[in-house]
Amino acid sequence: MAGRAKKKIQLKCPICKKPVGAKDEEFPFCGPRCRTLDLGRWASGAYVIPTPIEDIEKEDEVTGLAQRREDESSEHE
Repeated sequence: MAGRAKKKIQLKCPICKKPVGAKDEEFPFCGPRCRTLDLGRWASGAYVIPTPIEDIEKEDEVTGLAQRREDESSEHE
């Protein structure tokens, strides 16, 4: 792969999309305003990280529902 120029990745602030350097003090944000806006979104619940079902009863309920759907679809074939 000699002769191919290395592509420079342009990093952008996740809030306002302005270019930002990897070594900038506020990275990955462009400044304190965007950092604060992002923190506010986390605090308000706008961002959510999904977690697996840990309640065994709920897991059985979801699994059972999927199985019933499969059974119903195979009956109609």
